[in-house]
Amino acid sequence: MIKNIKPLGFMWETSDPFLFCVHHQDAYPAGNGEMGPTGSLAGRNIGQDFELKDGWRMYHGDRVPGFPAHPHRGFETVTVVLEGLVDHFDSAGAAGRYGNGDVQWMTAGAGLQHAEMFPLIKENQSNPMELFQIWLNLPKVSKLAKPDYKMLWSESIPIIEADDKSGRKSQIRVIAGKYLETTAPAPAPDSWAASPENEVAIWVITLQSAAELILPPAMKDINRTLFFYEGSSLEVNDTKIAAYHSAQIHSQKELFIKNGPDQSRILVLQGKPIGEPVAKYGPFVMNTSSEIQQAFEDFRLTRFGGWPWDRHDPVHPASQGRFARYADGTEDKKS
Repeated sequence: MIKNIKPLGFMWETSDPFLFCVHHQDAYPAGNGEMGPTGSLAGRNIGQDFELKDGWRMYHGDRVPGFPAHPHRGFETVTVVLEGLVDHFDSAGAAGRYGNGDVQWMTAGAGLQHAEMFPLIKENQSNPMELFQIWLNLPKVSKLAKPDYKMLWSESIPIIEADDKSGRKSQIRVIAGKYLETTAPAPAPDSWAASPENEVAIWVITLQSAAELILPPAMKDINRTLFFYEGSSLEVNDTKIAAYHSAQIHSQKELFIKNGPDQSRILVLQGKPIGEPVAKYGPFVMNTSSEIQQAFEDFRLTRFGGWPWDRHDPVHPASQGRFARYADGTEDKKS
């Protein structure tokens, strides 16, 4: 049932239709009033800070942690924020703030610039951040789709509570796809995940100490990978999986999971392979190297619509709640 087991690094290796996944977990300190971290940034490689110094990173930010304006083409980003906040701005004029269970599903398609900043809005306490950014490929027919994004607010994402025969609990957060009879909110319309026959799924599973869980089967040709990112020990069909390892699984049969003595968390990614050539370079994912060269040329000429914001690392006011404002001017506000 297990094809391979691999240790997890900073960027997690995934299988078609996914491109990769990154698990960001940062213990940010209190904010400094400008939504950056308190204290000195001396000793950090500002603009390229990926070292977990003092338990957190600035990434490409130089005042607020995060990722200032940068372009994408030819794929999608699925940003699953477990804790903390993300401020979104893009070259189509859209913006938003989301987090603490929300998911942003962004189709870069033909080309989009966006900024993803992590505002530290709490000034009298720490600002912990944990998220997954998952890159999901687009098939050739959709690589130049109109750029767009969709919010899957935490209130809309189903959470399944499952008890094993001893009453120990597991929780399955269904972000994409279907788990038994429970279906996730619809993804962005041009996504490979938008067709149920592709069986794309993103689940975040939490298991109590010693809990047991049976994952339902998928079709034979579906790629399924389990990322064991929190906990001390796990057994998958009687095979032990070490902490912070992934296991690529044959998907056509039920999968028996038995947790160890500590709470564990698992990310599950699965889907039907797109099965097309993949050419990747930096922020662009196409089918051929010539298409990558064209993406760089198009970005040089058009900047994918330019950048309508005053800064390349903008943030919303600290008092701003969760919201999404789309390119067409419509707005969705949350509490």
